[in-house]
Amino acid sequence: MRIFYGFGIRFFYAVMWLVSWFHPKAKKWILGRRVSIDSYNIPKEKEVVWFHCASLGEFDQGLPVMNAYKEAHSDSFLLVTFFSPSGIEFYNKRDHQVDLAMYLPLDTKVKAEKFIAHFNPRMVFFVKYEFWYNHLKCARRNGAKIYGVSSLFRPSHRFFKWYGGFFRKALRLFDHFYAQDIRSKDLLNSIGINQVTVTGDTRYDRMIAVKDQIQENEIIRSFVEAKPVLILGSSWIIDEEILVPALSEMRKKYKLIIAPHDISEKHIEQISAEFDFDLERYTNFQNLGKDILILDTIGQLTNAYHYADLAYIGGGFTGKLHNILEPGAFGIPIFFGPKYARFPEAQLFLDHGVAYTIEDSFSFEKAVEDALGKRAQINEKLAEIFARNQGAAKKIISSLS
Repeated sequence: MRIFYGFGIRFFYAVMWLVSWFHPKAKKWILGRRVSIDSYNIPKEKEVVWFHCASLGEFDQGLPVMNAYKEAHSDSFLLVTFFSPSGIEFYNKRDHQVDLAMYLPLDTKVKAEKFIAHFNPRMVFFVKYEFWYNHLKCARRNGAKIYGVSSLFRPSHRFFKWYGGFFRKALRLFDHFYAQDIRSKDLLNSIGINQVTVTGDTRYDRMIAVKDQIQENEIIRSFVEAKPVLILGSSWIIDEEILVPALSEMRKKYKLIIAPHDISEKHIEQISAEFDFDLERYTNFQNLGKDILILDTIGQLTNAYHYADLAYIGGGFTGKLHNILEPGAFGIPIFFGPKYARFPEAQLFLDHGVAYTIEDSFSFEKAVEDALGKRAQINEKLAEIFARNQGAAKKIISSLS
C-alpha cells in the first residue's frame, strides 16, 4: 500500500503542475514548494516546535495552542507548515508568534527525511484532520513527540474503513490526540488508539481572543449608521442566488454587508448583477447612503460582525460551511444552509436555539423574524456556550508539562 501511496502523491503533484499553467492558486502551490529547505536558517540554540495546518482555518484552530506554548516556552522556535496557499498568504493577518511559516514539502520519503533532518523538531502538532504519513514517520524516528490538536474524526473517514490499514498506521505514530468531541475519541478507541483526551475545539479560545481585541472600523461604522445590520459572511454564489428575493425586501429595513468567499472581480460583478441594485465597495467607499456594502478585501469580516445584528454564513448549501463560531462570539443569531453534518458546532448551535438552518429565501425570512424576537436570549445562550467551551488550549499545554 505504501508503494501506491507514493505513486498517488507523485501523481497528485503532476496534476497540480499541469493545472498550475492556468490556475493561479495551483501555481502558488507549485512555486511555493520549489524553495529549498536549506534556505531556511534555524538558530542552533533554539528548540524547534512544528505545527502543521492544512490551511488558514486550521491555523486559526491551532493558534491558541501555539500562543500558549510560546508563552510557556519563550525560547522555542515556532515552525508552521501549510498545505494550501491561503495559509501562507493570510496567516500574517493574525496576531501570532510564529517564527517561520512555509509550505509543507510533498509527502515523499526523500523530501520528508530532508525536512526532518534540517529542522529537527522536538515536538510536532498536527491540527484537526490532515495527516502526512512520511513526515510523521520521519519525525517519529527522529525522536519527536507527536500530538493531534483539535482532532476531529467521522465514521466516513478512511481510517475507519476496511481498506484503511495503511492510513491507520499514520494515526498510530501519534503520542496523544486532543480531540474535539466524544465521537472522535470513540472512533479512535474503536481502532485501538486509546491515548485520547477530549479537550474541545480550540477555536472557541481563538474567537474569544479575537472579540476582545476588536477595533473600530470607521468605514463600516459610517455605512451602518443607526440601522440594524445583516451580514452575509463568506457567501458563495449559490447562497447569494437563493437569498436574493429575501434580501431585496430586507434591504428596506436593514443595512446589508456581503463578504463573499470569492472576492475576484468576476464574482463581485456577479453579485452586482444578481442583486440588480446599487451597492458600495469597501475598497472604494464614498458613503453615498447605499443599502449594501461589499467587502471586496480580506480581513474585515471579523470587524463587521462587531456591528452586526444577524449573520448568514455561507457554505451550508455545498457542505462546506464556513466559520460560525466567529459571529457566535459576538452573540448574534446565525443562519446557514442545510448541509452542515460535518460541523459539530452547527448542531450544537441548533440544539441551543442560537442558530437556524434554512432551505430557501422564504424560510430565511421566517427565521429572521423569529430570531429578532429572541435576540436577548440568543445573546445570553451564546455567551454561556463560549464560556463552557473555552480553555482547550490551556488544557492541552498543561497536559504536556
